[in-house]
Amino acid sequence: MKKNDFESAARLIKNAKHLTAFTGAGISAESGIPTFRGKEGIWNKYDPIILDIDYFKSNPEKAYPLIKEMFYEIIDKAQPNKAHKILGQWEREGILKAIITQNIDNLHQKAGNKNVIEFHGNTRDLVCMNCGEKFSVNSIDFEQNPVICPKCGGLLKPDFVFFGEPIPADAYKQSVFHTLASDVYLVIGTTGIIMPASLLPYEAKKNGAKIIEINTEPSEYTEKITDIFLQGKATEILDKLNNLNSLIGY
Repeated sequence: MKKNDFESAARLIKNAKHLTAFTGAGISAESGIPTFRGKEGIWNKYDPIILDIDYFKSNPEKAYPLIKEMFYEIIDKAQPNKAHKILGQWEREGILKAIITQNIDNLHQKAGNKNVIEFHGNTRDLVCMNCGEKFSVNSIDFEQNPVICPKCGGLLKPDFVFFGEPIPADAYKQSVFHTLASDVYLVIGTTGIIMPASLLPYEAKKNGAKIIEINTEPSEYTEKITDIFLQGKATEILDKLNNLNSLIGY
């Protein structure tokens, strides 16, 4: 494993046939969205049971105010940072094929990325637990507690994965496809702890991809599968790589 070899990383990215980015909470931390773990993490302030699917179904009137406070009040105000924008630029330039994100904050799309696979769902939509209908959060009276389906009166649930729920089948299928197609795999801002998402970089490595990791601290991947570890904030590291990319010819 090489550390802070920016030039080698930039060349791999520039010459990749199929570059995939795998992103976690760390890339959005600089947009003001707290991570789940760590000193300032969400789980230091809230009980994780709030996002347990059985607890939510049994206690929606208790869970909803906290879910709104945890996610919607913060995410609504958040804007993409430089790291998100560079990934958007790389997709437009044809360098980046897809983003697999564990985040539910919609910031990759706001930054211009089109091919974003939301492994854990998103906060844009609500889904009825009775009839299965989906609604944009902006089309629903979100001040209700709990939030009710306008069609059947069932309980509406934010369309992201709660504890005890499976990963959406299409997101999983697309994630595996891009993971196995990758010759370069960019891991950004994730600890490598959350299953089953955490398994994807291992599958990429097993299939021959070079792993470039960008994290402020070493992760579960660093000593096991990472080829180049670039330590620092995602905004600073991606900016440096982007500047190098413009200097490196095809």
